[in-house]
Amino acid sequence: MTSDSIRPLLDAEARALLDFGKQSRTEAGFGWLDDDGEVDPSQGTQLWITGRMTHCFALGHLLGDEDCLPLATHGVTTLLDCPLHCADRNAWLSRVETDGTPADGPLVSYDHSFVILAAASALLAGVPRAADLLDTGLTTFERLWWDEEAGMVVDARDRHTLAIDPYRGANANMHTVEALLAAYGATRDTLHLRRASRITRRIAEAFASHGFRLPEHFDESWTALLDYNRDIPADAFRPFGSTVGHWLEWSRLMVQLRQACESEGMDTPASLTVIPQHMYRRALQEGWGPDGEPGFVYTVDFEGRPVVHQRMYWVLCEAIGAAETLRRVSEDPSYDLDVNVFWNWARTYLIERPGQWREELDAANQPACGTWSGKPDIYHALQAMLIGTLPVTPSFATGLLTARPS
Repeated sequence: MTSDSIRPLLDAEARALLDFGKQSRTEAGFGWLDDDGEVDPSQGTQLWITGRMTHCFALGHLLGDEDCLPLATHGVTTLLDCPLHCADRNAWLSRVETDGTPADGPLVSYDHSFVILAAASALLAGVPRAADLLDTGLTTFERLWWDEEAGMVVDARDRHTLAIDPYRGANANMHTVEALLAAYGATRDTLHLRRASRITRRIAEAFASHGFRLPEHFDESWTALLDYNRDIPADAFRPFGSTVGHWLEWSRLMVQLRQACESEGMDTPASLTVIPQHMYRRALQEGWGPDGEPGFVYTVDFEGRPVVHQRMYWVLCEAIGAAETLRRVSEDPSYDLDVNVFWNWARTYLIERPGQWREELDAANQPACGTWSGKPDIYHALQAMLIGTLPVTPSFATGLLTARPS
């Protein structure tokens, strides 16, 4: 558990994050918040934000925040009934404009993963119609996104023809693992664990076979594209090189998956007993302050050299999540020391005031907006504030239920 000296601060910050996020409600779901906590209409209503915020408010309801049940209910309802859900095609659009008009662009599996996550968390929180949302989300997942032969998800489809884009991404598959773990936690259907395990096995192999730096981008045969987006290195979702924050995020998810599989008597690759710690340590070694300033750089190349030096808030949050999870399974107190360092850095550079985290800093730890603008959502930060109080379970919602006093 997080050291006693900072635990009350993290608990208070979780409540402040929820309060800040409550301003994001829109008619069609939840909106992208600007620096002042106002919805930015230029961003429309986006599926990934609406899914994440519904998940967060479901967690808030499990924490006892009375304002969160209506918000989680709104999220579930809009994901089922509002313009983001294209009911006649049984698919979710990635974005609609403020008037509900569909925005241009493909259907995206990354975005869809947060529909499943939101539904699973809402189901465990007792949110009305969450079971319907989960059933619908999993049906769409089966039809559009799961590639049984590869044991992975495809990344995107044309909105009109449903033609599959040849690009394959580790990021979409990572959040699919998160979503499948949450679905397993809500239903106990081991199909979700088996699929999460297939994805994770391939990712672990890719990490180990590329100098212990994870490729993010692949072609349709799952051959790594190591030069992908070299000319757009700071892309928000497909940056060039390897994304340090994803090493941290995968390390947590791998531990959660291993624990869940063991509880079901299912085999997992032996590598999952060692790769999570290795991913975490490599992230600290190559990602934390390689340019002389504290903080995690965004990306490195496949020689371990920093590419994008900006500090993204979500990377720090995932470092806390990974450290807390590894501390639970290893009982190594050095992880508590790391969490203290990460939290103090966040307080110094990221948190403008309670509940308001800067999205991006430059290499000198000054506010920046080269990749991101505003404060789009609270998902990464809220989870980082909660995880130190939870056992290792398939999802945050299952963890909150398990940790409740009997």
